[in-house]
Amino acid sequence: MSTTTFHKDTWELYKSLEMSTQLTAGETLAKLGKDHPEIVAMSSDLSKPTRLWDFGKEFPERFFNFGLAEKNMVTAAAGLASTGKTPFVSTYASFLGVLAAENIRTAVAYPNLNVRLIGTHTGIAMGFYGTSHHATEDISITRAMANMTVISPADGAALAEMVEESVKTYEGPIYFRVSRGREEPVYERSSEKVQNKIGKANRLTKGSDLTIIACGIEVNEALKAADQLKDQGISTQVIDMHTIKPIDTEAILDAAKETGTILTVEEHNVQGGLGSAVAEVLMESGVNCKFKRHGFYDEYSLIGKPYYLYKHYKLDGDGIAEVAKNLVNRD
Repeated sequence: MSTTTFHKDTWELYKSLEMSTQLTAGETLAKLGKDHPEIVAMSSDLSKPTRLWDFGKEFPERFFNFGLAEKNMVTAAAGLASTGKTPFVSTYASFLGVLAAENIRTAVAYPNLNVRLIGTHTGIAMGFYGTSHHATEDISITRAMANMTVISPADGAALAEMVEESVKTYEGPIYFRVSRGREEPVYERSSEKVQNKIGKANRLTKGSDLTIIACGIEVNEALKAADQLKDQGISTQVIDMHTIKPIDTEAILDAAKETGTILTVEEHNVQGGLGSAVAEVLMESGVNCKFKRHGFYDEYSLIGKPYYLYKHYKLDGDGIAEVAKNLVNRD
């Protein structure tokens, strides 16, 4: 496929996908806002790309734009939460989970407040914007904070379900890690599907030779890899570990016993991320299995178009299949 054709086809796909995580977040909050007057939304001059503006148009008196003052925004959200509100704070993950980490820790996590933090454009989704806009440390930062729940949904449908659950039944601070939007859907809203429930992983395929545990946009790429591996005689189960903290220990241990080989895949530094969380479970449980963490190997990403970056770092379906095959064949 030529470069020109690729970009044309990608743009057509981009326009056709309606399960954008950002769009879903705004739509879901706008619907929930009618029955939940405690919900407020807060943005740092990025309400359109994060789609919180969908809530703001419905409830302008409950929407607050803080400009380029992310730290102040987080602290203000903590103040609102202390009065009984449920603030949803959203901006790029590099400015939220990384830049405002100290404010999240001290003002939100320490007092255990019901603040919902939505870090968008995670990993290397910002491509040419470079390291200042890439967020490949936010999982490790937030999961190290006591009281903090960390969630990385695979698509918009998953995010919608867990945002709704977070409003209706869940207590404590949550960090939602979502990508740039317009991701290929993993779960379909209108069809029978596995329920996305905070703290409960979803097994999307069954397999006997290998388990791929992934989160976020890498879940869809893991499914593509599983299809390739099937053609090569490798039976692969894929687990969507959308909740990284608290992690589903039972799902991890069952996978280790069933397949004996686990590959974790994340758009994040392998230090302290999903792979580290899974490794902790395996080591503390004394389970013996082949294991590998796949993501960014303690390095900062190159700068370029996301499509080529994912391919370069073997975070697309082809790359994951290659890494997985090498792991399965390892002595």
